[in-house]
Amino acid sequence: MIIGIGGVSRAGKTTLAKWLRNQFPHKKTHLICQDEFAYPTDQIPRIKDRIDWEHPDSIDHERFRKSILAESKLNEIVIAEGLLVFHDRLTYSLYDSMLLVEIDYQTFLNRKEHDHRWGHEPDWYVKHIWESYLNYGQSPEPQRTLIVNGTKKFPTKTILNFIA
Repeated sequence: MIIGIGGVSRAGKTTLAKWLRNQFPHKKTHLICQDEFAYPTDQIPRIKDRIDWEHPDSIDHERFRKSILAESKLNEIVIAEGLLVFHDRLTYSLYDSMLLVEIDYQTFLNRKEHDHRWGHEPDWYVKHIWESYLNYGQSPEPQRTLIVNGTKKFPTKTILNFIA
């Protein structure tokens, strides 16, 4: 089984992926974070004076896809998570289930305000992150995607029934 988890930065994608992995203690499960497939910074598009981590061209989608396929041969469950997990058609076609972690814009702003992993991000760039999510991070098949509220406790039964 291959599960794709998308959502904006700080929505709770990694938290959901780890939680989901823990729901299957007796199955061989592997978690893949799309961030690990970013190109070197000199190959990533820029916006103004900043590296545009939120652009689809920042990710090596082919290497990401090949990793998912390789891990699916070694594991019963593969969980792939990231902002752009739904952007590449060939990659999202691999998913048996898709989950989208949603938060509202104000929650996103509040969480980003406390996110200092890359130092201070200017307001225009934080807005750009949100806009990139809206442009590139949405599921191409909403009817096949479970929307999960990233501000509440994960609905265990609903999620497990959806991916079953």
